Amino acid sequence: MDVPDRRGPPDARLADRTGRAGSAPSYLDTVRGLTETAIVSSQQPAGPADLLRRHGLRVTAQRLAVLRAVSARPHGTVDDITGVARAEIGAISRQAVYDALGALADKRLIRRIQPAGSPARYEDRVGDNHHHLICRTCGRMVDVDCAVGANPCLTAADDSGYEIDEAEVVYSGRCRECLAAPPVPAGP
Repeated sequence: MDVPDRRGPPDARLADRTGRAGSAPSYLDTVRGLTETAIVSSQQPAGPADLLRRHGLRVTAQRLAVLRAVSARPHGTVDDITGVARAEIGAISRQAVYDALGALADKRLIRRIQPAGSPARYEDRVGDNHHHLICRTCGRMVDVDCAVGANPCLTAADDSGYEIDEAEVVYSGRCRECLAAPPVPAGP
């Protein structure tokens, strides 16, 4: 049984969409519209909410604040990230920060770094193979790109059948500021 269309005559409906009474949009009009949309979309980087959605994560104020905090404080500890997130949204529990960090790291939106003798740190520089340099005196951490070649550290002498896609290298030493500081006398 045909149901009458109560939206008005077809010519009026087409005029509403195209501005031209009685004619459908041309192929060229459609392509122009798609091209303009694609150009605008490609010029605008995805925001944090879009990033979470694209990776199948529910968008919450806590996850957004933690993601922005990691970006604002590269190599930050949970305490650093909690402080930045609290400054942005007010109350957020330490457990909520841990939960958000875990979810973001599981989706590889952030990277968790666990240097020996140091608390876990987080960064949003993912998708490349870089390493870290940590100061033994003050604990400052900086990124270090691979020394030579494409990714020489991903070529193990024996890969034991693994497909290696990441290597965690942590260089330790003293930063420039700590080297320049006067030595602290040893106590009695």
